[in-house]
Amino acid sequence: MLTRWDAGSTAAANGGTVLAPGTAGKGRWLMVHDGLLDFRQFGLFGTSAPADAALDAMMGDPAVHRIEAHTDLNFTKRHTFSRSRIELDFGGNRVTTDGIEKNAYNNPFGAVLYFLGKVTDTTVKSKLSAAMPDLADVFEVPDSRAFALGQWWSVEIDAAPGTGLYEKEVQKLVQVTGIVDGTHIRVNYKIGWDLAAGRTFTWTRVEPVERVHVRNMVFEGVPGVADNDTETGSHPVAYEYAVSCDVSGIDATGTFWPVVMRRWCTYFRTSECRLKNPASVTYGGAGYLTQQIYCLYGHVEDCHVANARHLNDWTASAYGYVTNCHGDGDDQGPFVTHGQFEHDLTFTGNSGLMTFANSGAAWGGAAKRVTVRRHACSWFVARTNVTDLTLEDMLVIGNSQPGSGMIWVNADGAQLRGCVASGPLVVSQSSHRSQRPTVIADSAFTQGKASEVTAANVSADVHLLRVTLKGLDGAQFNGTGGLVLDHCTFTGAGDGAAPSTVAHADTAVHGGTFTGTGLRLNSAKDQRLWIDGGARFSGGNSAGAYLARDTAGRTVTWQLDGADFRAPDAKTAHVLLTDGVNRYRATGSAFTGGSLRLAPAAFTGGSHLLITGCTEDGVARAAMPAEGDRVQHTAGNLLLPA
Repeated sequence: MLTRWDAGSTAAANGGTVLAPGTAGKGRWLMVHDGLLDFRQFGLFGTSAPADAALDAMMGDPAVHRIEAHTDLNFTKRHTFSRSRIELDFGGNRVTTDGIEKNAYNNPFGAVLYFLGKVTDTTVKSKLSAAMPDLADVFEVPDSRAFALGQWWSVEIDAAPGTGLYEKEVQKLVQVTGIVDGTHIRVNYKIGWDLAAGRTFTWTRVEPVERVHVRNMVFEGVPGVADNDTETGSHPVAYEYAVSCDVSGIDATGTFWPVVMRRWCTYFRTSECRLKNPASVTYGGAGYLTQQIYCLYGHVEDCHVANARHLNDWTASAYGYVTNCHGDGDDQGPFVTHGQFEHDLTFTGNSGLMTFANSGAAWGGAAKRVTVRRHACSWFVARTNVTDLTLEDMLVIGNSQPGSGMIWVNADGAQLRGCVASGPLVVSQSSHRSQRPTVIADSAFTQGKASEVTAANVSADVHLLRVTLKGLDGAQFNGTGGLVLDHCTFTGAGDGAAPSTVAHADTAVHGGTFTGTGLRLNSAKDQRLWIDGGARFSGGNSAGAYLARDTAGRTVTWQLDGADFRAPDAKTAHVLLTDGVNRYRATGSAFTGGSLRLAPAAFTGGSHLLITGCTEDGVARAAMPAEGDRVQHTAGNLLLPA
């Protein structure tokens, strides 16, 4: 290396960029460099001596823009840096932490490399005088002169009255991009939620670290750490109040806290990183590959975990993208959102268990506009306040975990297309924010005995289009809104399987086939069933009837237009009605074999019965009310004997 003599220097010697002669006093040899330094220039050629002092010396030199390692290294300190514009490339060499100092208790930012921006004491409080709509990027402030173009601010809203302690829809690090007028500024972020007048923002000016990149490290955590020991373990990288800071090529084993920990970060990429067998997968926040809290515009790609807790966790984050990431040994769930008002997240081409917004009511349990494409996993759950969820080409194959194989979604604008699950489809509803319908299309599921397809709390309309439900045996559609079954294929689990029960107020069946099953309307309130489009019913079931009802004290409207019923034996009834008020119309439908059991007691009071333009081939009219002003069932039909 090249050095120069500075006779007046008294800089502290560091064994690399500053060398002291053997005698005390003034005078130092100072390294002459072009901003690229190497640990070997500090006499480090392996792990025999700690690399901490050399790292501090290089990071402390503002002229250094790149640090390289060409040998294995060992660190015994947890370093905090606040400088910007530097790259650390460890060249694919091992980084160990034998003898590292204790971490602070429960501190996921106690990494070997922790990059921390400066939080100033400049704060501004702003209260909304008018509602702020979803996707707004203009914020109301008391005086826009307190802000300047290009400045970075952390902005956080208060929790709405009567909500959980952490229910804050906005918590982000944003940059001022425009001064709109005296009381409004524009920032580089469109919010994801409607905010009511009276809510209060807290703005704090930040000087973030920028463009600090970490590359190519094989990291080995402290071995043998207990799964609840937050102080002994080690992990490589953490960022807080950071902008445009990327991480790539870290291959970690045995870490405790997340391999890459981020909070209050904007614009970043985490790529080609791996984690195997972390020290803990049960302690809150431990065992992750990467966690992002209050983050914007992140991209996680080409990453892998084995036997870890989470590969990727978005917490109160937005506009993130996860691509080509995979987890095995995935019982803990590689892909999650925390449920702290995450929004506008996209996952493409990944594999591993996935759950969204399930960390509890204290945080809101909410996420919005999450899209998952071409994903393979053993279990998918988004049952809490997840609005406008989109799933495309998802494959779910269950394993030994209880409940695996399912797809469970919130009926708040969920739309599924091309999804296949070895287990059941489960639809419940815990929020009512969406303006779009809940639609499941071109998908296939296996329900199992007495499975609940729609829960009783589903008040939204649910549309199933070209959906295959197999293994039906007493399946339950317990929702109260509308139910549309459009060219679906429903198949019973086998001989003697129970028909499906339907509580929805209005059920429309357009085409499709129902084999070895049926529909039994069981609400305590009035219901309507409309079947058309050549829908076919065949095979037997345990109730001996394709269409039936429970509960006498209500009105059920039956409308059969162009349906086709084919009973396997004389014991099977196409329609079985014994009581209650029934308004029944069958037109242009075909009934083959079996029987019609329309008891006179089911057509009293406000009931009516019209059968016209139908064919009955070998159908036994086992029970029929007498014809009259409100009952007609003979004329205009073709009745063929057996």
